[in-house]
Amino acid sequence: MKWKKQILDLQAYQPGKSIDEVKKQYQLDSIVKLASNENPFGYPSAVDQALKEFHSSFMLYPDGGAIKLREATASLLGVDNNQLIFTNGTDELVQIISRALLEPGKNTVMATPTFPQYKHNAVIEGAKIREVELVNGSHDLNEMISVIDENTAVVWVCSPNNPTGSYIAVNELRYFLERVPKDVLVVLDEAYYEYVTNSYHSLDFINEFPNLIIMRTFSKMYGLASFRVGYGISSVSNIQQLEPARPPFNTNVLGQITASVAISDQDFVEKCRVRNAIERERYYTFCQENNLHYYPSQGNFILIDLQRDGDEVSQFLLSKGLIVRSGKLLGFPTSVRITIGLEEQNERVRIALKDFIEDVSGRVKISHQHN
Repeated sequence: MKWKKQILDLQAYQPGKSIDEVKKQYQLDSIVKLASNENPFGYPSAVDQALKEFHSSFMLYPDGGAIKLREATASLLGVDNNQLIFTNGTDELVQIISRALLEPGKNTVMATPTFPQYKHNAVIEGAKIREVELVNGSHDLNEMISVIDENTAVVWVCSPNNPTGSYIAVNELRYFLERVPKDVLVVLDEAYYEYVTNSYHSLDFINEFPNLIIMRTFSKMYGLASFRVGYGISSVSNIQQLEPARPPFNTNVLGQITASVAISDQDFVEKCRVRNAIERERYYTFCQENNLHYYPSQGNFILIDLQRDGDEVSQFLLSKGLIVRSGKLLGFPTSVRITIGLEEQNERVRIALKDFIEDVSGRVKISHQHN
């Protein structure tokens, strides 16, 4: 087979263990999954009603233009219908952007560590990758600007950043956008935008900076991860250029219906944002009390450094029926990334983390005595 040479060493995306896998492996009844940054508060209640009322035939293709969802989203955001592109999750939008702009001879700039699909797709397209180390968990925007050259096609900015949760303040974002060359597409990945509690209105920049596209999703705050609907917001001309790289009928009929219903319930979004922030603060307090390093997060997750192998920590939590994400694959080998869950779920995690700390401390004491 004549495979592209660049995919020979690529690894497929590794999802975390499923609830059923952990139940079977550890013979446990109660499993809590806090590894994929899903919304523990569920989704707007009107979604269930919309699904009950769905009577169309599954033999028909979905609306290729996602018209109802397009109108609902444009109305909420205050943008033109033609400034939106809808995709099978933002993963597909990353793929579409890479397919449309990256190729051998071009390069792309991104932070590291950040969402790994930017790099993954750039590798597949044969583009050179320029990674700029985070500083205290945040994008080093000045350094990112400095590595852009005439062959740079795309710059990726993740805010809040996955896995650290740091976000880019509006004044910093403006400074950055003013300095990026106008023929370089800036992709602002805002998968966790709805969780940000600080004042933050990146949409104001869409008309001011024609080289900006913002990515958002219905998988996180709206609780519709199963339906795989993401979208991009940009200038009409950028969307027109991207559309030919989008597969036809790429968002499914149920995804379009549930997303268009969910986006109309902003009370749900506000309640989840507040509850998430309260639970996030409880993790901060826990980390401070136990001298654990963490990054202040504007997402629905927290990255905690336990100064032990991340796989060891996540395996310990697995044995307690708690699925979290080891930091090893995320670029933070001694950390775990924990999705902010319900109050009782978070308490269960903190108790388990305390047990882990005491377990390690006990082993260290015994080791010292033997020496």
